[in-house]
Amino acid sequence: MNKTLKISLLASTILLTTNMYADATSIKDAFAKGTTSGDITVYYENSDIDSGSDVGFSSASMGLGFETDSINGFSAAVGFRAQTEISEENDGDFDGAYANNAIMHTAAIKYANSDFFISVGRQEIDLEWLGDYNESVVAGITSIPDTTIILGYTDRQAEIAFDTTADFEEITEDGAYVLDVKYSGIENIELNPYFYSAPDVADFYGLKASYDMDMFGLTAHYATSSEDMGSDGEIYNLEGRANIAGLSASLGYIGTDDTAGAGSIPAYGDNMNPMDEAGYAYGADEKTVYGSLSYDFSGLTLTALYSTTETAAGDADELNLIGEYSFTEELSAAVVYVGYDDKDNGGDFDKVYANITYSF
Repeated sequence: MNKTLKISLLASTILLTTNMYADATSIKDAFAKGTTSGDITVYYENSDIDSGSDVGFSSASMGLGFETDSINGFSAAVGFRAQTEISEENDGDFDGAYANNAIMHTAAIKYANSDFFISVGRQEIDLEWLGDYNESVVAGITSIPDTTIILGYTDRQAEIAFDTTADFEEITEDGAYVLDVKYSGIENIELNPYFYSAPDVADFYGLKASYDMDMFGLTAHYATSSEDMGSDGEIYNLEGRANIAGLSASLGYIGTDDTAGAGSIPAYGDNMNPMDEAGYAYGADEKTVYGSLSYDFSGLTLTALYSTTETAAGDADELNLIGEYSFTEELSAAVVYVGYDDKDNGGDFDKVYANITYSF
C-alpha cells in the first residue's frame, strides 16, 4: 500500500498546460493566485516481531505546499513536511522512522506550454522504476497525439511521507537518466516502453502493455538489465483485473531471472509489487503469486491482499488487510494490518498502523 499523499509530476504538469491561457499578469499576481495544499496527519505504528523486540511509535505530521499561478508559462512550487513524536515503545523507535523532523521535499521551477514542459529542482516523480522525491530535471513532449514522452535526470532521492522521512542521498555518483513513453492511441490499450541508464551501474529497459475496459483489465510487463558488474537481471509480471458493482479483484504473477533476479531494476523505485512489505520478489529465481479483493461503499473501502513467494532460501507469505474511510472530502482515516510469515528464515511479524488525515 502506498501511504504517500501523491500527485504525480506528469499529472500536475499536464494540468498546468491546460491552464496556460489563464496566465497571471505579473509576478505579484502569480503569487496572489497561487494554490496552497497540505495535510495534517496523526499516525500510529506497532510491529510485533517474533524473533526480536517489538517496535512502536506515534507521531503528528504536517505537509504544506504552495504553487504559484503561471506567468508566461513559468511557475514555481515549494513543499515541506515536518513531524513530531507523540510516543514510542522503545527509545529510538521514532528516530528509526524519521531521519529528520523537518525537510523541504519540493523546490522546483516549471515551464509549460501546449506542446512541452520542463521542471527543475526537488520534485515528486512517479514513473515505473523511479519514485519518491528527486533532485532532478524532467522534461516532457505532449504535442504528439495520444503520446507523452518523458525525459529525466535525477541526482539525489529521498522517501518522504507522513510515516517516514529520509535525507536526500545520491542515487549514483553520476545520477540516473530515464526515457519513458506512454502511447494510448489504440482503444483501451496503453503501451509504455522505457529505458533507464545509471552510469557505472546498469542500463535497463522494458515494455508494459495494459488493456482496460470498464469491467476487465490485463497487464503484461517485461524488463531486463545490462549490469556493469555481475549477471544481467530480468523480471516479468502478468496481472488480470475485474471490477463488478463496487467489487474489484486482481490476480498476478511476478518472476525473476534464475541467477541475478531483477538486478538493479528496482533500485530507484517500484510500482510492480502491490504488497506492503514485499520482503521477497526481486531476488534470484523468485516467483510471487499475488491477489487482491477490494470493495467500496458509502465512503468505506475494504481491501485484502495476499501473496506467496517461492525463493531459493524458502517460502514467504504476506497478508494485508486495509480499511479506509472518508468522513468528508477533507477528513479521512485508514487502518492497515500486515501479517508476514517468512517460513524458513524466522522473519515473522505482525504490524498494525493507522492514520487520520485532514487534507486541505
